[in-house]
Amino acid sequence: MLKIYGVYKSRATRILWLAEELGVPFELVPVLQAYKLEDPMAEGVRLNTRSPEFLAINPMGSIPTIEDDGLVLNESLAQTLYVAKKQGGPMAPRDLHEEAQMLQWSLFAATSIETDALKISTANNEGRLSTEAGQQEAKVLARILARPFGVLEKHFSHNDYAVGGRFTVADINLAEIVRYAQAYQPLFDAHPKTAAWLAHVQARPAFKAMWEKRLTEVE
Repeated sequence: MLKIYGVYKSRATRILWLAEELGVPFELVPVLQAYKLEDPMAEGVRLNTRSPEFLAINPMGSIPTIEDDGLVLNESLAQTLYVAKKQGGPMAPRDLHEEAQMLQWSLFAATSIETDALKISTANNEGRLSTEAGQQEAKVLARILARPFGVLEKHFSHNDYAVGGRFTVADINLAEIVRYAQAYQPLFDAHPKTAAWLAHVQARPAFKAMWEKRLTEVE
């Protein structure tokens, strides 16, 4: 059985959303981010990203990590691409060309969007986005993100999904990164096709089921 190390309030949402879509049985091993604990190395503290037993599995101490049939993967985008291809079906690539496109969109999101989008998410989570300084910060980040979002806008002006005219793992990888910027509405107002695509994929029952578990997760 697929084993997922992590918590819902982390990048594990990518593989957990995919598992919901595919109906893949899995065991979730709760591993909390060490920064959320006062002393992650204290005796009796819960399993976290600095726990020696977890570091033995993932030396980087990051979540999620998966184990499947003896394979250990520590990068979330690799995890989703692997599980989708292993399971097959419409969410997986149908041929080499689609596989390359799914890789391209996943890497594009990770390299061109995630860093700056995550700063918007962090500002929102820390309550700074409601301040004038936070809004100015988000405005600067939105200007940086305008170029990759422009690429998405052009694509989704002519396509309902990322690859192959259907919902695939590429949409999960892309949406879960684009989501980090979702708290800054002006960026999405300027890119309505991208906003519509994101709303559409987030309306899927599997996303809603995953998100509900994230919202009710007790840390």
